[in-house]
Amino acid sequence: MSLPMPVSARASHSNPCTSESAPESRTKCKEAMTQTTPPLPRRIGTALARWLDSSAGAALDDDDQRIDWLRTLPFIALHLACVAVLWVGVSGFAVATAVLLYVIRMFAITGFYHRYFSHRAFRASRTVQFVFAAIGASSVQRGPLWWAAHHRNHHRHADGELDPHSPVRRGFLWSHVGWFLTPRGFRTDWSMIRDLARFPELRLLDRFDILMPVVLAVALYVLGHYLGAVFPQLGTSGMQLVVWGFCISTVVLFHATFMINSLAHRFGSRRFGTHDASRNNWLLALITFGEGWHNNHHRFPGAARQGLHWWEFDMTYYGLSVLSWLGLVHDLRPFPANLRSAPGPDLEGGLP
Repeated sequence: MSLPMPVSARASHSNPCTSESAPESRTKCKEAMTQTTPPLPRRIGTALARWLDSSAGAALDDDDQRIDWLRTLPFIALHLACVAVLWVGVSGFAVATAVLLYVIRMFAITGFYHRYFSHRAFRASRTVQFVFAAIGASSVQRGPLWWAAHHRNHHRHADGELDPHSPVRRGFLWSHVGWFLTPRGFRTDWSMIRDLARFPELRLLDRFDILMPVVLAVALYVLGHYLGAVFPQLGTSGMQLVVWGFCISTVVLFHATFMINSLAHRFGSRRFGTHDASRNNWLLALITFGEGWHNNHHRFPGAARQGLHWWEFDMTYYGLSVLSWLGLVHDLRPFPANLRSAPGPDLEGGLP
């Protein structure tokens, strides 16, 4: 399996025209780079097409680590759309809808995108895996295959040069949002998810990752419009439910999830001396339904449970236990007893 080049190697590979080159060499180098860079209209067209179909266009720049601002516009627009709350107002029903959708979609991300698709911590039927993959896709965190591929790469290279989002290597902003706004971040590494790529329905969600967010937004508008006409005492409307139930709920969900990447490798305690900078953080665990017990997770990523003690709140595990009791999932993988007691290598800062 081929691995991506180290960051330093990619930088020199993508920009060989250094100031140390002879003038003639620099000229030839820049001409060669111009020939391999797609024309601006083509790059714009590809970026626009990938809003609808993530596989559109040739992968000529897919190793680029600069932010693709055109492709990023929908992400920025979703944040700006939250300001529309000043016009649509607020109602108890709209806020309750936002909270409910945060809870449901957070569980789909933590329980299925993370613990199931990324780590195979339990087993589920094909129907159950698709249902929760679709719910997770409505969170606007791309498809389950993209998510799992990047997360597996994160564990493979945790806080090393090839970690996609290490705050230790690249700082807070990169690990929080910068990494997935680049052509390299947009790409799905299919070599990491061969076990999942055999399901065409998952490939569909991954390719057309805008599908489920649009379905959710339209459903909320229709529901709000209906309730506004039939039950005006609720004080809601179509646009109000879209702003609260989709825009605000999704943006909060975004940043709660991203904080595991950016903060859980910086702030908190370390029970185990893992070969990375992972931390346990009780506040992040509350916000993300147990994902904040991140040092525990890096000790044994394949466990369905990340909170190892009764006081380590792990809402995701409780939800998975209920689904197991209902027969919807099974074979929840436990955290090995021998790894609970052994502290692991004593590494300063958690880095080798």
